[in-house]
Amino acid sequence: MRADDIAVAYTPPGGWTEFPPQILAGCDEPLADGAPDLRGLWKVVAVDVNGEPAPADHPAYRHVERIEQCGNRVVVTAAGVVHDMRCDGTPERGVNDVSAARGGMRIQVVATFEDGVHVLRPVGMAGVEVTRRREGDHLVWRYGPAFTARLVRLGGPDAQPSRVGSVPT
Repeated sequence: MRADDIAVAYTPPGGWTEFPPQILAGCDEPLADGAPDLRGLWKVVAVDVNGEPAPADHPAYRHVERIEQCGNRVVVTAAGVVHDMRCDGTPERGVNDVSAARGGMRIQVVATFEDGVHVLRPVGMAGVEVTRRREGDHLVWRYGPAFTARLVRLGGPDAQPSRVGSVPT
């Protein structure tokens, strides 16, 4: 099964409170050239704000996300949203959904792979980027200028989290 054979997923009205089923389960298309392998269930273990460790009560510490990949498609499920995208540099096939960070506001986000990094650029928000990259066994998630988090892999994309996070993806 290829990524094109699976319907695009969207955040359900009002978001979700229990992780929904995998979107790309059964897809066996190889990852696109230049795509970092980000697949898995990830949990934040360290957060930096302005280059300094964030206090223990920073909301990003509660974040758990599932990343699925197939071809040039990436699905990030976390914080009540499902962001299903093609990493082809087009707004039409990027994230067209709602934002967890902006209280359910509609968003459109261009997604690309650049030098082994998954890059998200919200349309209409010049200079804002969200990136995900692998650094050894860790996933490094940079949420614009707000924070940078380091995540550990809890399991594959089929693993079920014991606790759901509540910060933006």
